[in-house]
Amino acid sequence: MPTSVNSASLHLSDPISKNASKHASSDMVVSAIDMPVTALAGVGPKVAEQLTQLGIARIFDLLLHLPRDYEDRSRLVSIGDVAHGQAALITGRVVHVDTNRSGMTVIVDDDTGTISLRFFKVYRGLAQTMCLGTHLQLFGEVKVSRYGKQIHHPEYQIISSNETVVNTGLQPIYPSVKGLHQNKLRTLIKLALQTVRSQGLPMTLFTPEDFAVVADLPLVPFEPAKLSITEPDYPEDIFSTLARSVPDHTISNSVNRADPYLYNVNNHANTVAASTANNVYNLTIFEALVLLHTPPTYTDAGRQYKLLTQLSARTHAACQRLIIEELTAHQLSLLYRRQQLHQYKAPKCATQSPLADQLFAALPFDLTGAQKRVMKDITADMATSIPMLRLVQGDVGAGKTLVAAGAAGYALDSGWQVAVMAPTEILAEQHLVNFKQWFEPLGIGVGWLAGKQTAKQRREALEGVAENNVQIVVGTHALFQEQVKFAKLGLVIIDEQHRFGVEQRMALTNKGVAGSTPHQLIMTATPIPRTLAMSVYGDMDTSIIDELPPGRTPITTVTIDRNRRDEVIERIAVNCEAGRQAYWVCSLVEESSVLDAQAAEATYEDLSERLDIRIGLVHGKMKGADKQAIMQAFKAGQLDLLIATTVIEVGVDVPNASLMVIENAERLGLSQLHQLRGRVGRGSTKSYCVLLYQKPLSETGTERLNVLRDSTDGFVIAQKDLELRGPGELLGKRQTGNIGYYLADLIRDEQLFAIAQRLAKHLIADPARKADVSQLIHRWMPEASRYTNA
Repeated sequence: MPTSVNSASLHLSDPISKNASKHASSDMVVSAIDMPVTALAGVGPKVAEQLTQLGIARIFDLLLHLPRDYEDRSRLVSIGDVAHGQAALITGRVVHVDTNRSGMTVIVDDDTGTISLRFFKVYRGLAQTMCLGTHLQLFGEVKVSRYGKQIHHPEYQIISSNETVVNTGLQPIYPSVKGLHQNKLRTLIKLALQTVRSQGLPMTLFTPEDFAVVADLPLVPFEPAKLSITEPDYPEDIFSTLARSVPDHTISNSVNRADPYLYNVNNHANTVAASTANNVYNLTIFEALVLLHTPPTYTDAGRQYKLLTQLSARTHAACQRLIIEELTAHQLSLLYRRQQLHQYKAPKCATQSPLADQLFAALPFDLTGAQKRVMKDITADMATSIPMLRLVQGDVGAGKTLVAAGAAGYALDSGWQVAVMAPTEILAEQHLVNFKQWFEPLGIGVGWLAGKQTAKQRREALEGVAENNVQIVVGTHALFQEQVKFAKLGLVIIDEQHRFGVEQRMALTNKGVAGSTPHQLIMTATPIPRTLAMSVYGDMDTSIIDELPPGRTPITTVTIDRNRRDEVIERIAVNCEAGRQAYWVCSLVEESSVLDAQAAEATYEDLSERLDIRIGLVHGKMKGADKQAIMQAFKAGQLDLLIATTVIEVGVDVPNASLMVIENAERLGLSQLHQLRGRVGRGSTKSYCVLLYQKPLSETGTERLNVLRDSTDGFVIAQKDLELRGPGELLGKRQTGNIGYYLADLIRDEQLFAIAQRLAKHLIADPARKADVSQLIHRWMPEASRYTNA
């Protein structure tokens, strides 16, 4: 069993961390990994503030601040061999100096060729150094043009003609902020590594038995280079030793693993590459970090380049070792959150629901096979006292709300209340209309709670909920508020969960009756790529409605230059004169409801003058009642064209609408465009979505529009959106902000998620490993404990 973190700690009186006395008394023992960076020598208030800007607070954060690139100063390159873009270490003799108004040009020769050094700012020391015949050692990025080979402002030093070149090895280049120099970062990271090592902190929580659980899962092959080392060994220097060795079975069998950081430095001949999997899984976290911060140098330049490329791209075995542990920690936090939720009792619901049966029987169509399958998942969950936490994904128009209404029927028949929450008033209002239409004829009270109610309306609504006169309450974030008291809350339905933060969901689930927590049903029309679902919603069971109701027609999507806007307007007139309806969506770069409203109003005035049809306008600055009235008029066919901002992204169902125009479509994300497009194609009429774009289009903009034009599969589109924009943009920063990965990447590391998931389930299933689980979560996610009850 790996040692607990509390047994391996850093005594604050240790001379390597003199600053630590500022944070605790000398006899206090604190884990080195959790210490603030101010405990390191050389980190005063100014440096601490600079590190904070980089997201570095603990020593662990500093260790995980990995190089974005490396400069290879380990080998001398002749001028004749340097290539464009190469950062090279060269030597040569000054053969020409030219100083003018534009700066200084110095020509250096090494008998294989010449290179020009360009200095745009000349100072006294430079002028004194650059003399004919002077021998220089230089380092800088080479540019090759019609003017020959050049280096702008190289680093340089004078050497004698027969002096050995100073080999500074591979220099890591770190992300930094203004005023924090690379040398300072290098010094602090080396000190952090030395601090952790000197205190013997065990950084490997996994045992060989743990890794045996995932031995059958695929891992990207990594072949460590079997090369000689150019620089000599320094037995007293942990960095020059560990950076050279990726341990294998010969090492682990011959070394005392009680101290996994001490190796026989004279035994490098035995450090041979093991199998791919063993290279990754035999590395300790500390070894992986040392290799990343101080990689080995090899005589073979090609293999050196391959190593540095793998390290920079985070595909090296050392990177994978860290990523696997990080992903495992995140998966554990999700499983732990679920485990905590399961400690509560949930209201058991009946396995039959007359209400749901009546609701479905009144529909003019049958449920799809996918809807029936998802209903079966939900009712099975609700029939137990274990709180349901189920995510229902379905493309736009798949009928998620109807499934949620069916689930509500089961809760209501068992005597429980239902809360339906949506992120925007316009979407909540759509739900209110639907639930009233479905349930009030069945004798169920449907209430409303939102931010813009009058004091009297709000008081009456709160009383209805508290006294159980209202069995279904629909609303926005107003449902979270403390003064909202439910009589018997049994089911919470949350639409577009990604718009809410974890804390908000916690607030609503805490409103169950004493000693219980309500079932949770979460719906999203934003298809979520598998890795993102595993990362953000890994604590939830997932059901997918992967079938559209019958009678839906495919939507044809076209991309049109905004210069042809007049032609598009003509097509709207033809469409509406034929008795069909259309949307015109305005979008702006700025996320401003005021500017969006202005753009929509200007478009409304323009089209009202040019078209002899009935036009309505909806935007975010309008009063809720006004918006609802316009939406209802459009739905009732009293308007031909609805001009709107992206507020109509979700929740609007008008089967007669067969044309949508999205202006400045290049400014919106793929998933949002797909959501908007889903407002048409809801009837049997052939439907079109026109993406009006403004030239010039960026490469990403072009790719985005092409993807939407060529595909109607929400999951394909969401995966591409994830690749183009990242999780924060796809699901919203509030939901994904707590992912907080140091290294892991949802696209690049997809296959490592499966490894992490299995490891996490293996660890959490063993009660004896509870300390390891807590330590692992705390190490990688110190804030995670706040969300364990979410």
